[in-house]
Amino acid sequence: MAEQGEPRGSGTPELGRRLQDLASEMNLLGHGFAAASGLHTTDVQALLAIMRAGPAPHGAPDGTAGEDPTAPPGITPGRLGEELGLSSGAVTAVLDRLERAGHIRRTRDAADRRLVLVHYLPGAGRMAAEWFAPVARRTETVRAEFTPAELAAVARFLDRMTVELEELRHSR
Repeated sequence: MAEQGEPRGSGTPELGRRLQDLASEMNLLGHGFAAASGLHTTDVQALLAIMRAGPAPHGAPDGTAGEDPTAPPGITPGRLGEELGLSSGAVTAVLDRLERAGHIRRTRDAADRRLVLVHYLPGAGRMAAEWFAPVARRTETVRAEFTPAELAAVARFLDRMTVELEELRHSR
């Protein structure tokens, strides 16, 4: 039973179910994006991790001007494998598919030529932005229903859950 002052249905089992429902819907949206983009779902997870790491530097070989040169330097294939729980062979296959599809490029680090860095290309970000624009609009609609204090509590909860689940995943 919820403690006094808690909204009805916010107890642990109910909250857990709601988190599962949200995760399921997000996962299904990701599957839809993968299918629409001609990618595997693992490719989409890899692309998201690469996008979080930062864009391709200026002068990208796809003819675009590139992105912010102060952006993070990309992600190594090894780090990507750690993040996604994939073997080096699986990471290579994912990166090969993403590179062939024009979503990413691999470069050598300027300071250490042995180090390979993976960057997303601007077109990949645009494609994802177009696909997920309705998600962003709906998120904004829902966000507007909450006070700043409520949003701060939700953000704190989600941040803590993310850290806890990441630690759990790495401990297994």
